[in-house]
Amino acid sequence: MTAREYLEILHTAERLKDTPRHCTTTKRRTESVAEHSWRVALMALLLRHEFPEADIDKVVGMCLIHDLGECFTGDIPTFRKTEADRTSEASLLQGWVASLPTELSTDLALLYREMDEQKTKEALLYKALDKLEALIQHNEAPLDTWAENEYGLNKVYAFDAVAFSAWLTGLRKEILADTLEKLGEARG
Repeated sequence: MTAREYLEILHTAERLKDTPRHCTTTKRRTESVAEHSWRVALMALLLRHEFPEADIDKVVGMCLIHDLGECFTGDIPTFRKTEADRTSEASLLQGWVASLPTELSTDLALLYREMDEQKTKEALLYKALDKLEALIQHNEAPLDTWAENEYGLNKVYAFDAVAFSAWLTGLRKEILADTLEKLGEARG
């Protein structure tokens, strides 16, 4: 890879810094997709000792690249994303990945395939963390920034994604406790 190719990849990825996400921060600022991806990667790194059988470096990599398709489509909340949206994002991302230097293109394509197949411990862990981060962020945001459907969704979302791990199931239950506390304070 040349220095120019490297810079072009970074320029594309920089778009995520300016791509707003559905979630709001504690101080009411709309978060960017890049901020979400950073924290999902941090979550993975912090779990190195909880999941010693997993290749955490690979999980961190998955977390860092998981939303690169949103460079081309923007963020569409999961509860609004259609199959057509998913297909378009996947096609644009695959085209971009294919345009990268061969060795990098191959590496990323293999990683994306593993992520999509959801068969390895690493892929399952990345996907669970991606979903859990959104729930954590909602709990940190002011309640009046939530969409109406999130009051119910935040109580049930991602339990299926964490079912493979007792540790993550325990984390999801703690997140639910925070959600219920937040809702109780708001309605109480």
